[in-house]
Amino acid sequence: MLYILQTALELGFLYALVAMALFLSYRVLDIADLTTDGCFVLGAAVSVTMAAAGHPFLGIIAAMAAGSCAGFITAFLQTRLGVPPILAGIVTNTGLYTINLMVMGWSSNVSLLKTETIFTIFETTGIGGKWYEVVLAGSITILMGIFLVLFLGTRLGLSIRATGNNIRMVRASSINPTFTITVGLCIANALTALSGAMVGQYQNTADINGGTGIVVIGLACLIIGETVLGRKTIIKGAIAAVIGSVIYRFIYAIVLYTKVVPVQGLKLLTAIVVGVAIAAPTIKNWFLFQRRKYAAMRRKGGR
Repeated sequence: MLYILQTALELGFLYALVAMALFLSYRVLDIADLTTDGCFVLGAAVSVTMAAAGHPFLGIIAAMAAGSCAGFITAFLQTRLGVPPILAGIVTNTGLYTINLMVMGWSSNVSLLKTETIFTIFETTGIGGKWYEVVLAGSITILMGIFLVLFLGTRLGLSIRATGNNIRMVRASSINPTFTITVGLCIANALTALSGAMVGQYQNTADINGGTGIVVIGLACLIIGETVLGRKTIIKGAIAAVIGSVIYRFIYAIVLYTKVVPVQGLKLLTAIVVGVAIAAPTIKNWFLFQRRKYAAMRRKGGR
């Protein structure tokens, strides 16, 4: 059980960055950004390739820069060329497949066996003992969460939040929504690429298909966290992304350990979790309505 908890915390913190990215794009900006899958692999590809060349730390920074570029392209398609947000994400995601192959030297995967990563370097410090991976992953995720909360409290951050709430009002207030959308998507995809970069060095490999379904997983983590904490404030939203990711990974680890569901059925399980989590408010409201209806009928029948 301790091993399951440790694994859930490690992967939960690493994938929480994707949930944070979706919180920014989906909740704050109200944009369904489907660049996530390809951007996650882009971050892993850049990070692992540079780590293999002996630059693990530079690989993390370069991955975030590459993710920002991917976000800029998606934003450019939306704001300048009039492409609908969903299609813009699909177009960028499709193009990233070839870009990712190019980054990995036209190979479907790159390995980091017997190569230094940020995790092996951090292990030598002795901080955290056997839990060093949890400490490193948690520190970076919490740092990014604090940055996101502080950023969304700045003047530019408030403009981005206003753009997601009412873009017409933003235009009337002399705020350029093209700029705010671009900045928001660049930051969101930088967080996604950072997650991919960390996961790539954590798993010592980057695979061209490693991002398949990441957007669904990230959305599941975000919704689970929001179901637990709610989403009334930005701080709660950021914390919900982390908590939801850890809970999701803990459930995932238990399912794998107990073999209640075969490995081949985990994607279906994820889809069910997302569907139930999204429908939870509607189901809750329906039950509350039925309860009030039943109570009203009893009062009426008792007269």
